Amino acid sequence: MAVKYFDWLDQHENIRPDKMAIHDVDTGVKTSYRQLNARARKLAAQLQADGVKKGDRVALLLRNCTAFFEAQFACSKIGAICLPLNWRLTSNELAYILGDSTPSVLIYDYVFAETAVPLTDSCNVALSLEVREPGEDSTYEQALDHQLSHENVESTHDDVCMIMYTSGTTGHPKGAMITHGMVFYNVINMAGPAGVSKDTVQLVMLPLFHTGGLNCYANPILHDGGTILLMREFEPGAALKIIDSPEHAVTHLFSVPAPYQFMMQHPEFANTDLSRVQAAGVGGAPCAEAILKCWLDRDVPFVQGWGMTETSPGGVLLEAEDALRKIGSAGKPLMHTEIRIVDEDENDVAPEEVGELLIRGPNITPGYWNNPEATAKTFTGDWLKTGDAAKFDDEGFVYIVDRSKDMYISGGENVYPAEVENVLYQLAEVAEVAVIGVPSERWGETGKAVMVLKPGQALDEEAVISHCIKNLAKFKVPASVNFIDALPRNATGKVLKRTLREQYVEEGTAAIT
Repeated sequence: MAVKYFDWLDQHENIRPDKMAIHDVDTGVKTSYRQLNARARKLAAQLQADGVKKGDRVALLLRNCTAFFEAQFACSKIGAICLPLNWRLTSNELAYILGDSTPSVLIYDYVFAETAVPLTDSCNVALSLEVREPGEDSTYEQALDHQLSHENVESTHDDVCMIMYTSGTTGHPKGAMITHGMVFYNVINMAGPAGVSKDTVQLVMLPLFHTGGLNCYANPILHDGGTILLMREFEPGAALKIIDSPEHAVTHLFSVPAPYQFMMQHPEFANTDLSRVQAAGVGGAPCAEAILKCWLDRDVPFVQGWGMTETSPGGVLLEAEDALRKIGSAGKPLMHTEIRIVDEDENDVAPEEVGELLIRGPNITPGYWNNPEATAKTFTGDWLKTGDAAKFDDEGFVYIVDRSKDMYISGGENVYPAEVENVLYQLAEVAEVAVIGVPSERWGETGKAVMVLKPGQALDEEAVISHCIKNLAKFKVPASVNFIDALPRNATGKVLKRTLREQYVEEGTAAIT
């Protein structure tokens, strides 16, 4: 029998109505749990009045703002499915997602009107609501200006409450279905190790359309009655100023590695008071040791982990007390979660052997929206095939070696770029680096290091390769180095290695002999 989903906001309005739930630091607007619930109820009522039923999709093209959470909880109240959209995608990419998911409603930020309005027509979206700045009239505010009441629609943990489209490297994006149960188990899995409680205050730096922005730890904090501070877009100096402020009293952070790197390279980092930060979570990509050690040297407890949109996202976590002892590890499986590391025949590998990470549990997606073929390819039985190359150590700690698709084979040897990148970050002159495999007539593939230097610093290819030769096996040493102004990144800060491969794959490289 499926477990019933319960309304978080109704509970918080009953227990802590005047507690601040959300503080939009860009507009200064503070929203209590009573206010958040009231607005979510009004939006739910209006959506029902406009014909939105259980299972209908409500698309959100919004920067980080309170309206995002109003819409998320409004959908939950009436059984609708929330559909966050990546606002950095092109119109054609968004059109594909809207065509695949067929939403009934599009709620959009006025800054995206030139994209949203034509899409509403071309994708046959019945209703659109525009969100404007606080105090400005808008169709969204008009939709909330009524005395209607919504009818509660019962949902269970098995019901889909959200669809998050994953970017992928080839073809069209896939819509990972997120259930109420997945959201609940992510709260359970993530809140304890990160120390989330009603007293938590998190600065949310990632975009909410990304599972890391929404579920690490924003939703767990709202579940537990804490407070989130929203930045519309990350800027390192602004983030450090907020963290430094006793008024904001930030206790928690979460991000992919890049924002931590950008903050530690900012001139105000050394002067920022980090003493109130109880946990800084990092995931989404391998974290270079240089980044980790820099924050640990400032006595910031670093909680590292691994996960995917399809895993809610929490899957593996390294608690702060193991950060130094197990540098490079993603940790151990979270509660209610099982993992295996297997070879090509799906046999479990021995400790220190690299294989593919499989995962299962109630935090795992049931599949991809409108895409049974992709769902079938992603699962082996009830185990999700992650595509990540990983290994156990002799204590059972998991090490994510790299994305399997980023691995390249040089002279018959597997090379995982993350390992090479860690060595390159040891060079003091380096600001950013990405390693990719490029064709080689002699070795099949060899490595190319694409590097960004810190302002005023100088470094040449010979010095880079010499450093690698001293610290890496010969087959892992990059055969060539390119220096550029900035690495291509997606909205969350992840390096777009596929873009680098497209740029450099035609060049080929000579191997080191």
